[in-house]
This record gives sequence, structure tokens and C-alpha cells, in this order.
Amino acid sequence: MTTTVIRNADWAIVWDGKRQAYRRGVDVAFEGNTLTHVGPGYAGAADTSIDGKGLMVMPGLVNVHCHPGHENVYRGIREEHGVAKMGMSGLFERSQAYSPTDPVMRTAAEEMACCELLRSGVTTMVDIGPAWEGWTDLLAKSGLRAYIAPGFASARWTLEGDWQLKYTWDEASGRARMDAALKLIEQAQKHPSGRLSGVVSPMQIDTCSPELLRDAYAAAHERRLPFTVHIAQGTSETDEMARRHGKTPVQWAAEVGILGPTTILGHCIFLDHHSWVQKKPAKDLALLGEKGVNVAHCPTPFARYGHMLESFGGYLKAGVNMAMGTDTAPHNMLEEMRRASTLARIAARDIHSVGLSDFLFACTAGGARALQRDDIGRLAKGAKADLVLVDLSLPDMQPARDPLRSLVFHAADRAVRDVYIDGRQVLASGKVLTLDAESAAARLTEAQARMMAEVPKRDFRGRSADEITPLSLPLQ
Repeated sequence: MTTTVIRNADWAIVWDGKRQAYRRGVDVAFEGNTLTHVGPGYAGAADTSIDGKGLMVMPGLVNVHCHPGHENVYRGIREEHGVAKMGMSGLFERSQAYSPTDPVMRTAAEEMACCELLRSGVTTMVDIGPAWEGWTDLLAKSGLRAYIAPGFASARWTLEGDWQLKYTWDEASGRARMDAALKLIEQAQKHPSGRLSGVVSPMQIDTCSPELLRDAYAAAHERRLPFTVHIAQGTSETDEMARRHGKTPVQWAAEVGILGPTTILGHCIFLDHHSWVQKKPAKDLALLGEKGVNVAHCPTPFARYGHMLESFGGYLKAGVNMAMGTDTAPHNMLEEMRRASTLARIAARDIHSVGLSDFLFACTAGGARALQRDDIGRLAKGAKADLVLVDLSLPDMQPARDPLRSLVFHAADRAVRDVYIDGRQVLASGKVLTLDAESAAARLTEAQARMMAEVPKRDFRGRSADEITPLSLPLQ
């Protein structure tokens, strides 16, 4: 195995055993896929030496919730698409009218998204979506440390109007898809790259029967895998679960028995204390802390609808392990950190309710904890060699008095120079070495046109794509 050392880095974000901390003048060495030295004065042999002057070394980011197999095809479509009578969310209308199932589209969208993730310093991601041919091979090629989460459900959403969400139930299909998902995860874990694993993923709390949820949770435990489900992601969902069960989605999930330290709750915004819900006495947040769950916070798609989590600092104080994801395009974790930080302070009406350190933790060690790992999301001896080199000489990073703030609030992905995953370089001078974003973009453009042409056949009113999601400016 070869050894690489980054010598005398100007700054490093290191793990002190409990949290991330700055150190100056640090040597970071890794042999094969493992960090062997983090600190001053590395005296061992090295096959490759990198001058750390003008660099900050930081741990790779962990994205616990994204949908790279389709989100990029919605560019120019979903950014301002919402339905007022459905709590401002456009999810249900879009899911029915726009069908991102073209296999060429899936591959192109995934490739583009992986490039975005790498360029923003992500080294580990949870990829949630339907299974498609070539999925694991592309992820292995990307170089990412990837957890596939093939989705399954007992029902699908349907619309007959823009005021009520309906459900078409097929429990047998959900069972078959769960069995297929578990087999695909098992195959991924055997992949020779050694970087692929899985998460058991019933899709939404409102589209799954209690029996399917319980069995999926049991399957995850049996296989020692994380378990994830979308929950409390819209007011229509909270209304539906109240109608069915007389409970909030979170309280019903607790009754079903799927909340625990291995559970990652996707979004989890509309709890009973939220200003759009306001059920008293409010119990949800304390229940999440009591159960020790993980929440995947993805601010961007909800901010576009006018929604936000209330509030990040409150979840932390309740004992919830907060992790983060991108959920939508762009797949840029640094921009998500910036947006989450701003929205958290607005929700709390307090600039001191959270600090940037809280969001870095969520994007590194918090994500690792959600995935039941202590060897990623940190620079520490014995951890995986998943690391990011940030260019401090970039004008957007200067003055680099506090380089993490400069990175998140100013430079973002523009300052990400190099990325290593499992000891292998996958980004060099900002260029992805493993995939071709330009080719993927061309293929995706053609696929989007095919998808939009089919919209009138799928929309409940027979509208065109341009009627549902018009251009942002009039075309003259």
C-alpha cells in the first residue's frame, strides 16, 4: 500500500474525540484507505507528499438524504413549482405529471449529481430512489462511498384535483419491492469496491402499511443496516395521518415501533409544535429525543415552498441527532449548510441559537452516527481516508481568518480543490476524475424534453408542462 502525506497544512479540521476543532500546521497522512497520522511532525515514509501551504484539510461531508437519480431532470421545472391548496408543495402534482423513469435519464441525472456532490466535498451519500439497471456500477465508478436505498411502499399518490391527495394501495407490490430492495442491498455490499452498502427505505410514512413498516424495520435490524422513511414533510400528510389514526405522523411511527437510534427520519419538519400545525400539548420533539432518532435535514426544497424547520437548535436541545442531505438539485452540501444556518436563526429569532460548528457536525460526524459509523466524517487516526483539500488562496476565501466561515458563507464549492475517498483521489483542482458531467448534461437535456412531451398524458387535467410550470419570464 502507498502512503500519502499532506505536510504542514495551514489549517485542518480535526476530530478531538467529541467534536470538530481547528489545528494549524498539521501533517495528515494516510496509507491505503486509512488515516495513519493527524498532527504535527509526521516522520514516516511517504510515496506522495503534498505541500499543505495555502490549504485547509477537512473531513469529507456525509449526505444522508438525496435523490440523484432524478432531481437534476427537474432543473428549470421545480424551483418555483407549488400548489397553494396542497400546503404550497408541488411534490404530488409533479410526481404524477412528470415521470422521471427514462433509463437514459436516470444514468445522466445520477452522473451529474455525483459530480456535484464531489465538487462540494461530499464523500459519503445515501441515494434514495427506485432501483434501475447500472445503479451500483455507476456509484462504484464515481468513487463515492454510497449507500443505496431502493424505495418501496404499499401505496402510490394520485391526484384527481388540486385540493386532495388520494392513495392507490397495493400491499403485494410493496412486499415484492421490499424483497427486491433487500436483495439489491446485499449485492451492493458484496461489490469489489468495498464502498457500497445500503439503507432500508420504505418511502413515506403515509404510503406504507404498519405491517410493511414493521417488517422493514425488523429487516434493517437483522442486517445491521440503517432504516429511513420520509415523515412530517407536508401539512397534507399531517392531516391525512390525523384522519386515519388521530395522531401526528411521529406519534403514529412511535406506536408502530419504528423509532430508534438506527432510524433516519427524512425531513421531519411539520411536528406538532410547528407554526403550521400547532397541536397542544406538543409531544413530537420530546418523543424524537427520547427515542434517540436521527433527522435528515434538507432545507432547500422546503424553503422553495416557503417552509422551514422550526428550529434546528431546538431539535439539538431535545437530543435529536441532526444530519443533513440535499434532497434536491443542486447537490451542494456547502450551500445547504449556509441555507440551514440562515433559516435556523430566522426560525429561532436568535443569532445564537446555533453555530456553524453545529452544521459542520451534522454534515460530518452527525451523518456518520446516523449511518452507524465512527470511521467517517472525521480526521482522526484509524478513520477512513475520506478528506477534502480547500484552497485558501482563492480570493473568495480571503481573508482566511476563519476558513470554515469563508468556505460556507462565501466561497462554497469554488474553493474545494481536491477530494480523496478511501485513499483514492476523485477530484483534482476542482475537476471530477471519475465521471463526465458535460456528457451527462447533454443526455439529460434530451431526456428532459422527452419527459415534458409526455406530461399531458399523465396530468389529471391534461395540461402541458409549460402550463404547469411556466417559464420564469415571458417569451416574446
